[in-house]
Amino acid sequence: MKIAMISEHASPLAALGGVDAGGQNVHVAALSEALAKRGHHVTVYTRRDATELPARVRVGRRLEVVHVDAGPARHVPKDELLPYMGELADGVAGDWGQRPPDVVHGHFWMSGLAALDAARRPDAGCRVPVIQTFHALGTVKRRHQGAEDTSPAERRWLEPGVGRSADRIIATCSDEVFELKAMGITTGKISIAPCGVDLGFFSAEGPAAARKRRHRILSVGRLVPRKGVDLVIRALPHLRAAGFDDVELLIVGGGGDSGVLHADPEVRRLLALATELGVADQVSLQGQVSRAEMPGIFRSADAVVCAPWYEPFGIVPLEAMACGVPVVAAAVGGLRDTVVDHATGLHVPPRDPEAIASALALLLGNPDLRTELGNAGQVRARTRYSWERVAAETEKAYQLAVAETPAGAIPMEGAAL
Repeated sequence: MKIAMISEHASPLAALGGVDAGGQNVHVAALSEALAKRGHHVTVYTRRDATELPARVRVGRRLEVVHVDAGPARHVPKDELLPYMGELADGVAGDWGQRPPDVVHGHFWMSGLAALDAARRPDAGCRVPVIQTFHALGTVKRRHQGAEDTSPAERRWLEPGVGRSADRIIATCSDEVFELKAMGITTGKISIAPCGVDLGFFSAEGPAAARKRRHRILSVGRLVPRKGVDLVIRALPHLRAAGFDDVELLIVGGGGDSGVLHADPEVRRLLALATELGVADQVSLQGQVSRAEMPGIFRSADAVVCAPWYEPFGIVPLEAMACGVPVVAAAVGGLRDTVVDHATGLHVPPRDPEAIASALALLLGNPDLRTELGNAGQVRARTRYSWERVAAETEKAYQLAVAETPAGAIPMEGAAL
């Protein structure tokens, strides 16, 4: 099968951990590679965000990345990319020429606009089925962020339009299916294929990074308020009151390496909070680290805490589970699927630092429980979340879309730019 992936702001070649780089980059890269290993020919289209980028990058025998000129050749925040989706579609359709793919798969709602635009042009020569993965939904973001949501206003009607017009939607968790249904999207055309984890890279076997205290708690991810890192800091005084004072909180992520980390306003906010609470000596901010370091960092932790306000899926819990580390997870979004409460980790209510502290105290005080949950997490990661399995489930969704797609062009519903 000839597959076109469109990922407008999240290049699979991008360094992870930057302002707009993260889980989607990992997802697109790993899924594309896994599909190519299954014998498919995959082309990933992404926006050129630097002048020196080559037009095409061959990643493997059946996988390449194409940089499309759409807007200025520099970094543009993803919430400001909407005006360039027509240009992105032009570049994608131009690259197809008279040989369109068998399917086109949009990642994120704006990529869906470009995918629908390119796939349903009369000069495409045939009706190309469009598959959509949203990765995050505007309705959920508005619910939790309110006035702080920086999405363009047009997202309110364009995103549901993408959902209604796509031939099939791949949701990453069961919670997303309910959100899509509430948006008026027919559940009969929704498949579920979660994110995955690289099991050859993340495992419990191997060295662990050194730690400074008896216990280490780990938080990994972009440093933005919605990720709830401040909640983990707020849990430390409660842990101390429970008798666990020899605890280090290691925070991995941020706007750059340690040399420029303090320029990040969220870093400054977190450090000020730690000082205010009297736990600054327990908090270490590592900034971005190389991917090669992450398995050892995971293995060095007694527990990984993921406490976002909301989370469409979340790859960090999978990486932790694959490394045999129990996860304390807010019971929101996709985390309710990946982390099984009292089986591979512990669920806590969202935005509740006391609950986080209680869960951590239970784990830190019970090494046997940590081992039990960690072992179960490894099994769950291997059996449910390998990229090979995710690619197979995605392939089934593609096959359904091809079988169900009628001949002839169908204009997109309410999404003209």
